[in-house]
Amino acid sequence: MNSLASIPGPDDITRVELANGIIVLARANFNSPSIALSGRLASGSLFDPDEKLGLSDFTAASLMRGTASHDFQQTYDALESAGASLGFSGGTHTTGFGGKSLAEDLDLLLELLAGSLRQPTFPTDQVERLRSQMLTGLAMRAQSTGDMASLTFDQIVYAHHPYSRPEDGYPETIKSIAVKDLATFHARHYGPRGMTLAIVGGIDPAKAVEKVRAALEDWENPEQPEVPELPACTPLTKNVSQRVEISGKSQSDLVLGAAGPARRAADYMAASIGNNILGQFGMMGRIGEVVREQAGLAYYAYSGLGGGLGPGPWSVSAGVNPANEQRAVDLILSEVNRFTTELVSEDELSDTQANYIGRMPLSLEANNGVAGALLAVERYGLGLDYYQRYPELVRAITREQVLEAAANYLHPERVGIAIAGPPANSEGN
Repeated sequence: MNSLASIPGPDDITRVELANGIIVLARANFNSPSIALSGRLASGSLFDPDEKLGLSDFTAASLMRGTASHDFQQTYDALESAGASLGFSGGTHTTGFGGKSLAEDLDLLLELLAGSLRQPTFPTDQVERLRSQMLTGLAMRAQSTGDMASLTFDQIVYAHHPYSRPEDGYPETIKSIAVKDLATFHARHYGPRGMTLAIVGGIDPAKAVEKVRAALEDWENPEQPEVPELPACTPLTKNVSQRVEISGKSQSDLVLGAAGPARRAADYMAASIGNNILGQFGMMGRIGEVVREQAGLAYYAYSGLGGGLGPGPWSVSAGVNPANEQRAVDLILSEVNRFTTELVSEDELSDTQANYIGRMPLSLEANNGVAGALLAVERYGLGLDYYQRYPELVRAITREQVLEAAANYLHPERVGIAIAGPPANSEGN
């Protein structure tokens, strides 16, 4: 698997644009009797009006609840009888879908996918059942210190930006969405423009493309709008802190950080490698070592880097005893300051580079891993040879580039700090 020949590349990835604009990516893996199907279309929460936030997510969740040719039970019986799976998920920019089946059942999978995308019926009983489930999920979110810290962090760092809004909405917005809203949103926003679909597994790529062509090439939607331009994210000018109180909790969760690079940014790889050193590698990098292992201030502590079509968050997350909130924040800020003013060590960089290069082939062992990789290559314009060039791209990153990326995005005096925990007067009880 470490051989370059086994890594996806231009020689074994088929890329075809159908007449209606759908991009199909396919790669054979005849060592597998199954196929993985993965894709996305340009319909996300960016299109949601504020008063009906969660509409895109609700629509995606409703697609398989009934179509012109299958009711809810028939759809799931068909999948279960073939040992197959299919599902949809809402996102900010796109609605994603994924499934798997035996290669011989790809026709069934594509039939159910096409029916769900093109002819959902939004039966009222199923919609109301989904609404109840979504409201239960939102009630649970409101009681989760981790979820509320993350939500509050987004509201601080992405104020007046679409990324400040939770894709799954709020209880009042979900309650306001009628069945006709789902049908109207679907009719306007679902279509072939901006859609990408990848199929990987035990099928000839040319045959896979032809099956997708038969199922989806005649799909048109003249009303489908262009994806809105993502506005610029205004960086913070000072540290902004907000604390959410949730009764009955014994732990506080905190998220601290700022907006990071988009995936297409020239310094994304340097930032990603830097983030691994800061709070991922081994026992969660420097953050885990200092905050959790040495100081004993956190139950968990790590950093994360978003990086999608827009400026995803670069943040540190930790779970702490409420009495230690400020000490943990101060120690994290101290580590971020060191990270943005001093070069990482040669060993830290070389260890992370070896980790990145070593784990990349492992992520491509399964069909679904390759399908996801093909979607990423297409979405971010990385080039079909990206994974073959990946080792050299990783090795080319220098300590100076890591420091420059860190200093570009993380400023210890200009971060958002979100904490969710028990009321102050009950801490330690």
